[in-house]
Amino acid sequence: MSAIKTLWVPFKAPLQPGDTADVTVGCRANNPDICANNGLEGICAFSSVDNVCKRPSRAWKKQYEILRKEVTE
Repeated sequence: MSAIKTLWVPFKAPLQPGDTADVTVGCRANNPDICANNGLEGICAFSSVDNVCKRPSRAWKKQYEILRKEVTE
């Protein structure tokens, strides 16, 4: 399986261990091919050793809070 398929996580998928309001484990971009940070070493999940996206979309913080509340309910 390609790295893109294994690291791409749907935006509304449940939280994974390591997800925070500032970073995501894997890529949660709806279309990673047009992400401004795609391929940036140390920033993009596809180009980072730890597979963590260090600059998720601006919408991620709000989505993170929604998903976090779902876990606690």
